[in-house]
Amino acid sequence: MDTVVSPSLSIEHEKKPKFYLAPMVRYSKLAFRQLVRLYEVDVCYTPMIYAKNFIESEKCRQSELSVCAEDNPLIVQFATDDPIVLAEAAEMVYKCSQGVDLNCGCPKHDVRSKGFGSALLSKPELLADMVRQTRARISDSEFSISLKIRINHDLEKTVDLCRKAEAAGVTHLTVHGRTPSQKAEPIDIESIRIVKSSVTVPVIANGGITTRKEALFLAEQTGADGIMAANGLLDNPALFAGFEYTPVDCVEHFMRLSKEHGLDWLLYHQHLQYMLRPILSAQQRRIFNELNGRLAVDQFLTNLLS
Repeated sequence: MDTVVSPSLSIEHEKKPKFYLAPMVRYSKLAFRQLVRLYEVDVCYTPMIYAKNFIESEKCRQSELSVCAEDNPLIVQFATDDPIVLAEAAEMVYKCSQGVDLNCGCPKHDVRSKGFGSALLSKPELLADMVRQTRARISDSEFSISLKIRINHDLEKTVDLCRKAEAAGVTHLTVHGRTPSQKAEPIDIESIRIVKSSVTVPVIANGGITTRKEALFLAEQTGADGIMAANGLLDNPALFAGFEYTPVDCVEHFMRLSKEHGLDWLLYHQHLQYMLRPILSAQQRRIFNELNGRLAVDQFLTNLLS
């Protein structure tokens, strides 16, 4: 297993990879998507949405998918194991997004137990059929249909899955360089490189990115067309722009955007706990973590940033 080694070895590419915000449950909401777009993120994913619920429930659609004209490019990620359901959900978001992605990597038990997420990694023919039927429903080649996967212990199975998806018409693939059973282990760079060399569609590399230099190094080592970050962007939404920590103007932008897009105050508080963790003292963190309500949070920030 390889890891992203010293970023000092990395060089800026003449043509940098595209930078992506990962589909994070709860966190990849509209306000946060708009925030990271200010700091060199090129494409944003929504949080994972259960496709069947999305189709059947207006309440689900209202709560799970909020967009605006500037929320572009946007990829909506769905969880399902039914080709018809994925195709119908894709049709419903066609006019408000630039693509759909099928979650084939989530290792959580509640997702796998439904046959979704990483449970799909053992069903390459089904995945190919899901891509094929969705493309048959939406013929617009500019609308992307993608898969986000984790690697198998047997990498040949991963390569076979990706080739079958490519033959079915997948637009791009996101490869998280860990198996479903792995959590914080170093990502397997070589496996991502092999997958990239085995297909002709664009490949996005995912896993463990915390700085811009790491992102560029991973692209250099794998040949990936794009780099996706998740937790790294929670800690520092400006990481792809080269900031070591969350800059003050990023916090100020988040305060504004969360009001504009109606972000729940608890989620607002949680985002700020991530962003401010490296720059607050232990005592300040304790005080901030115990604040209750948006007014108290904003007063604390006003005093901190003034």
